[in-house]
Amino acid sequence: QVQLVESGGGLVQAGGSLRLSCAPSGIIFRVDAMGWYRQAPGQQRESVATITDGGTTNYSDSVKGRFTISRDNAKKTVYLQMNSLKPEDTAVYYCYADIKRTFATPRLDYWGQGTQVTVSS
Repeated sequence: QVQLVESGGGLVQAGGSLRLSCAPSGIIFRVDAMGWYRQAPGQQRESVATITDGGTTNYSDSVKGRFTISRDNAKKTVYLQMNSLKPEDTAVYYCYADIKRTFATPRLDYWGQGTQVTVSS
Protein backbone atom coordinates (compact mmCIF):
# COMPACT_ATOMS: atom_id res chain seq x y z
CA GLN A 1 0.00 0.00 0.00
CA VAL A 2 1.35 3.43 -0.94
CA GLN A 3 0.81 6.41 1.32
CA LEU A 4 1.99 10.00 0.95
CA VAL A 5 3.32 11.41 4.21
CA GLU A 6 3.33 15.19 4.58
CA SER A 7 5.08 17.37 7.11
CA GLY A 8 5.92 21.00 7.75
CA GLY A 9 2.60 22.75 8.28
CA GLY A 10 1.90 25.05 11.19
CA LEU A 11 1.10 28.54 12.37
CA VAL A 12 3.11 31.50 11.11
CA GLN A 13 2.71 35.27 11.06
CA ALA A 14 2.10 37.12 7.83
CA GLY A 15 5.35 37.62 5.96
CA GLY A 16 6.85 34.48 7.41
CA SER A 17 7.92 31.24 5.76
CA LEU A 18 7.15 27.55 5.96
CA ARG A 19 8.48 24.52 4.11
CA LEU A 20 6.28 21.55 3.38
CA SER A 21 7.58 18.15 2.41
CA CYS A 22 5.89 15.01 1.15
CA ALA A 23 7.23 11.55 0.46
CA PRO A 24 5.59 8.24 -0.39
CA SER A 25 5.95 5.13 1.71
CA GLY A 26 5.84 1.61 0.34
CA ILE A 27 7.31 -0.12 -2.67
CA ILE A 28 7.32 2.15 -5.72
CA PHE A 29 8.58 1.64 -9.24
CA ARG A 30 8.39 5.25 -10.46
CA VAL A 31 7.07 8.66 -9.44
CA ASP A 32 6.01 10.99 -12.25
CA ALA A 33 4.36 14.37 -11.62
CA MET A 34 4.08 15.63 -8.05
CA GLY A 35 2.44 18.70 -6.65
CA TRP A 36 0.51 20.57 -4.02
CA TYR A 37 -3.13 21.57 -3.76
CA ARG A 38 -4.86 23.51 -1.01
CA GLN A 39 -8.36 23.89 0.31
CA ALA A 40 -9.56 26.75 2.46
CA PRO A 41 -12.76 26.48 4.52
CA GLY A 42 -15.83 26.75 2.31
CA GLN A 43 -13.78 26.76 -0.89
CA GLN A 44 -12.90 24.23 -3.54
CA ARG A 45 -9.54 22.53 -3.63
CA GLU A 46 -7.17 24.43 -5.91
CA SER A 47 -3.84 23.67 -7.48
CA VAL A 48 -0.90 25.51 -5.95
CA ALA A 49 2.14 24.13 -7.75
CA THR A 50 3.17 21.11 -9.79
CA ILE A 51 6.48 19.65 -10.91
CA THR A 52 7.19 16.96 -13.48
CA ASP A 53 9.80 14.25 -13.06
CA GLY A 54 11.97 16.32 -15.39
CA GLY A 55 11.69 19.39 -13.16
CA THR A 56 9.23 21.51 -15.14
CA THR A 57 7.21 23.59 -12.71
CA ASN A 58 3.86 25.35 -12.81
CA TYR A 59 2.35 27.72 -10.27
CA SER A 60 -0.99 29.31 -9.62
CA ASP A 61 -0.98 33.06 -10.15
CA SER A 62 -1.72 33.64 -6.47
CA VAL A 63 1.60 32.12 -5.34
CA LYS A 64 3.97 32.95 -8.18
CA GLY A 65 7.10 34.65 -6.91
CA ARG A 66 6.43 33.59 -3.31
CA PHE A 67 6.30 29.77 -3.39
CA THR A 68 8.86 27.38 -4.85
CA ILE A 69 8.22 23.72 -5.58
CA SER A 70 11.13 21.31 -5.86
CA ARG A 71 11.77 17.59 -5.68
CA ASP A 72 14.47 15.12 -4.82
CA ASN A 73 14.03 12.23 -7.22
CA ALA A 74 16.40 9.97 -5.29
CA LYS A 75 14.23 10.40 -2.17
CA LYS A 76 10.99 10.59 -4.18
CA THR A 77 10.20 13.69 -2.10
CA VAL A 78 8.48 16.92 -3.11
CA TYR A 79 8.92 20.20 -1.26
CA LEU A 80 7.02 23.46 -1.16
CA GLN A 81 8.93 26.46 0.13
CA MET A 82 6.44 29.16 1.05
CA ASN A 83 7.74 32.67 1.59
CA SER A 84 6.00 36.00 2.19
CA LEU A 85 2.97 34.16 3.48
CA LYS A 86 -0.35 35.97 3.57
CA PRO A 87 -3.48 35.27 5.65
CA GLU A 88 -5.23 34.21 2.43
CA ASP A 89 -2.73 31.35 2.14
CA THR A 90 -4.40 29.74 5.16
CA ALA A 91 -5.67 26.32 4.09
CA VAL A 92 -5.13 22.61 4.34
CA TYR A 93 -2.35 21.72 1.91
CA TYR A 94 -2.42 18.35 0.16
CA CYS A 95 0.38 16.79 -1.82
CA TYR A 96 -0.22 14.40 -4.66
CA ALA A 97 1.91 12.14 -6.80
CA ASP A 98 1.43 10.13 -9.97
CA ILE A 99 2.89 6.75 -9.06
CA LYS A 100 3.52 3.44 -10.80
CA ARG A 101 3.85 0.81 -8.09
CA THR A 102 5.37 -1.74 -10.45
CA PHE A 103 6.39 -1.87 -14.10
CA ALA A 104 3.15 -3.63 -15.00
CA THR A 105 0.66 -1.57 -12.98
CA PRO A 106 -0.97 1.61 -14.26
CA ARG A 107 0.00 5.05 -13.08
CA LEU A 108 -2.37 6.26 -10.36
CA ASP A 109 -2.84 9.48 -8.39
CA TYR A 110 -2.12 9.30 -4.69
CA TRP A 111 -2.94 12.00 -2.13
CA GLY A 112 -1.55 12.92 1.23
CA GLN A 113 -3.71 13.36 4.32
CA GLY A 114 -3.29 17.12 4.34
CA THR A 115 -1.37 19.48 6.56
CA GLN A 116 -2.79 22.68 8.04
CA VAL A 117 -1.11 25.99 7.24
CA THR A 118 -2.40 28.98 9.19
CA VAL A 119 -1.13 32.50 8.55
CA SER A 120 -2.04 35.09 11.14
CA SER A 121 -2.30 38.79 10.31
